[in-house]
Amino acid sequence: MEYIDYYNILGVNKEASENDIKKAYRKLARKYHPDINPNDKDAEKKFKEINEANQVLGDPENRKKYDKYGKDWKHAEEFEKAGQQRQYRGSSQQGPSGGFSGGGFGGGGDFSDFFESMFGSGASSFGGGGSWGGGRNYKGQDFNAELSLDLRDVYETHKRTITVNGKNIRLTIPAGVSDGQVIKIKGYGGEGANGGPKGDLYLTFSLVNSTPFKRDGDNLYRTVALDLYKAVLGGEITVDTFDGKVKLKVAPGTQSGTKVKLKGKGFPVYKKEGSFGDLFITYQVNLPTNLTEKEKELFTELANLRTS
Repeated sequence: MEYIDYYNILGVNKEASENDIKKAYRKLARKYHPDINPNDKDAEKKFKEINEANQVLGDPENRKKYDKYGKDWKHAEEFEKAGQQRQYRGSSQQGPSGGFSGGGFGGGGDFSDFFESMFGSGASSFGGGGSWGGGRNYKGQDFNAELSLDLRDVYETHKRTITVNGKNIRLTIPAGVSDGQVIKIKGYGGEGANGGPKGDLYLTFSLVNSTPFKRDGDNLYRTVALDLYKAVLGGEITVDTFDGKVKLKVAPGTQSGTKVKLKGKGFPVYKKEGSFGDLFITYQVNLPTNLTEKEKELFTELANLRTS
């Protein structure tokens, strides 16, 4: 059987960090996931290769052994034989449906002969790595999942039920979570081996912004149109904030691009109840169009007054 270059499969080099490997795996797993490519045998094969590469490179002990023996993997068995005599042979855990698990979707039977020969048929069942040996307890496999929400959904703390690996999990999602933020839900990963603890679930938030506001940290930004007459003469306008409307006074002679800060009208600060960032309003002065002849005369008269 041929040597498999797991680094090449994930598109990373041998100096790649754990985070680099995780990012590469998640990107490829999304692309070739069976749910996205139904009835595509080539994508299914690629997905299994990606998953196997992650089993090796995503686990420090597996990666160490792989890097150590590399193309000489056929001789690895001679050195590892003693330590594998009491190797645990349990069933591999399946990842959360709809998300991306830290180890595998397909189960132990989907691993190549190269993998089985180098790591043993029980290797795929270990979620937290560690050395091989009989009576030890092993923590279950950690799972990864992604939850897509709108920006408005995380303006207030709320409860939501998600399904992971066939189990419904009731979550309290704190206000102020950020796009790409990861939270750990303890004990919702795979089953442990030999009585070991369950793995954990790592949930990544993917936020979609359908609002007119731009978020930067805890602050919000938006542009508000201001008509020429209000900008010149001043007055009062009503603007939308994230949680309602407020009235603002416009000073006479306000220029386009003028910024106004509304303190405490920004986004809630994560896990700091009652604390909010600020809202920054930028005025955009709109010039009148389709002027009547009378309006043009008046503007001309005004221009003459300003230059006289």
